[in-house]
Amino acid sequence: MSGPDPLVEMRHISKNFGGLQALTNASLELYPGEVLGVLGHNGAGKSTLIKILAGAETATEGAIFVNGHEAHISDPNDARAFGIETIYQELALCGNLNAPSNLYMGREISKWGFLDKKTMKAETERALSKLNIRIKSLDTEVETMSGGQRQAISISRAVHFDTKILIMDEPTAALGMEESKMVMDLTVELKKQGIGIIWISHDIHEVYNFTDRITILHGGQNVITAPTRNFTQDEIVSMIISGRPVEHAQDKEEA
Repeated sequence: MSGPDPLVEMRHISKNFGGLQALTNASLELYPGEVLGVLGHNGAGKSTLIKILAGAETATEGAIFVNGHEAHISDPNDARAFGIETIYQELALCGNLNAPSNLYMGREISKWGFLDKKTMKAETERALSKLNIRIKSLDTEVETMSGGQRQAISISRAVHFDTKILIMDEPTAALGMEESKMVMDLTVELKKQGIGIIWISHDIHEVYNFTDRITILHGGQNVITAPTRNFTQDEIVSMIISGRPVEHAQDKEEA
């Protein structure tokens, strides 16, 4: 991909768990303002690769580079220090707390030894407004909100603290059609801000229509990385299942 330098590169990543080889020489590149779909069957290695980037696992071999500089990531705090945040399918929100309390969970603002609720609420309003998110009342407990609103709060929390790389693990899996569209519209706003997004999904139709490029893994190894629209949806499914590039894929990639 020509243009800007990658936000993140994962080079020659291998990972074994005892006698199980989960990844072998796997690679990934993510650029500013793009959505990269990471695809593969269960056991293909995609979750392990992403967990290594998120700091939940460490690689046995290989290196990670962020903005061209090698990044040593051994836990999620290291990942956050490099501007990497992860949103998992199971949203890590406290249902009995409101939006500001969730957005600032673990990063609370205090004044004179007391929570500065006024500032946190104002900053939450600013964060949501920046992404064109509208919630009627920020004082409402999040458990009473729709799935799309809860996902929006989770995304806002992830990107509010100078995030440049956002990993989204099945972000629309538990949402209806309208709520899924809300999350996709929100992701378009993030792209405009130059945030690079790794989108993990089993929904091929969603991946095909929403991602800029795809990386397919099979048996812990790369099958192909290329622009999504180089292929039909059926060809993407074929590569996921077979672990082999379609015959014309290399020609399209070089073109």
